[in-house]
Amino acid sequence: MADLNVKISNLQFKNPVMTASGTFGYGLEFADLVPLHEIGGIIVKGTTLHSREGNDSPRMVETASGMLNCVGLQNKGVDYFCKHIYPQIRDIDTNIIVNVSGNSAETYAECARRINELDEVPAIELNISCPNVKEGGMAFGVSCVGAAGIVKAVRAVYQKTLIVKLSPNVTDIVSIARACEEEGADAVSLINTLMGMAIDIEKREPLLSIRTGGLSGPAIKPVALRMVYDVAHAVKIPVVGLGGISSTEDAIEFMMCGATAIEIGTANFIDPTITKKVKDGISSWLDAHGCRSIQEIIGVV
Repeated sequence: MADLNVKISNLQFKNPVMTASGTFGYGLEFADLVPLHEIGGIIVKGTTLHSREGNDSPRMVETASGMLNCVGLQNKGVDYFCKHIYPQIRDIDTNIIVNVSGNSAETYAECARRINELDEVPAIELNISCPNVKEGGMAFGVSCVGAAGIVKAVRAVYQKTLIVKLSPNVTDIVSIARACEEEGADAVSLINTLMGMAIDIEKREPLLSIRTGGLSGPAIKPVALRMVYDVAHAVKIPVVGLGGISSTEDAIEFMMCGATAIEIGTANFIDPTITKKVKDGISSWLDAHGCRSIQEIIGVV
């Protein structure tokens, strides 16, 4: 059986398959369906400094080969997470990673600082696709300066593994990845959702409550693959690939493009056991192709 171990900074993963934030709850919701200890890592839903109600309904729409969502980071805040959620998930035998969001450098940093105190959370994933309320609502992650500012602020207070999740809604994702690397990111994950919309032609209005939402699912995989390839060939830190992965073959494509690990998101809604199937599938593929380690296929393209 091939060795599936991968490493991001000093953090060891038993296999490269993780769950994407917002598609797997806190892991507990899937415990009856998937042996959680067999997943490489669980990235829990987006957490902010203060509680958020999220956006009004409707905030999800099915599309051709994917879905749009504008849930809006609904959560009860980092203190609630630390006091009530963390005690329930701290003993899950895998890497529990918290997705951190904010609306300013200060709120990102303070949220990260509080999570830094949790012994059984070895990493965070920074969602820099959030709007910067101080700068007219433009997402931090669409400019090198914005992305670098958030990473710098968080790196100053967060001592563990720092993964930065990149927005694809940009003209040059490579430059933004490099800016994050220069400010101390241990890895980058990409891609987050692509901005899209859908229309109700009878009502002559958008189907989503805030007009636009994030497109995810198989429809975005070719874009994600191209961006993962470009970034992996431009930075020295590990790349985590995501965007439309719904099979073993999809995951292997991302790894061949240079991803050290992958995240499965929308596919969890269709098949709650997909993470285990992909993990087992990668192992079988490596054995069938005479590979002793997952490392043999990372970045071969």
